[in-house]
Amino acid sequence: MTSELQHYELRCRECSKSWGNQPRSICDDCFSPLEVFFDYDAVRSTFTRERIAQGPASMWRYSDLLPLPHGYRPTVPAGFTPLLEAPRLAERLGAKHLYLKNDAVCQPSLSFKDRVVAVALSQARSFGFETVSCSSTGIWPTRYRPKPRGTVSRP
Repeated sequence: MTSELQHYELRCRECSKSWGNQPRSICDDCFSPLEVFFDYDAVRSTFTRERIAQGPASMWRYSDLLPLPHGYRPTVPAGFTPLLEAPRLAERLGAKHLYLKNDAVCQPSLSFKDRVVAVALSQARSFGFETVSCSSTGIWPTRYRPKPRGTVSRP
């Protein structure tokens, strides 16, 4: 579902230097973090409500706004967890409407990190990485292990 052209690049948060799309997280010039910068004007004409609705029941329906490699085809239906209305909490907080994201049903590992990991792994594969690592404050490393085809599974 990814469009023909990539409409994003990495840019330095401080000096605004463009680094294109490469496996790096820090600017070599000023040592500041890099952030994904999107060219929203480039996707505005094709990224419509109708096109979103036609997409799969997963986060991949928003692939035009995700930093994915050219031609990426998802294999794991990550994300698309439900929003639950919380009217009593909304009333208590003085809000008209309040919704809570239920990530307890997020696939494949029942963690909110699944969405981020799915995008990160797609890029890692496109860069030719065979091994990835991640620091974690919890059980993330025990929840993910690669399958032979490079997808992610739960233990």
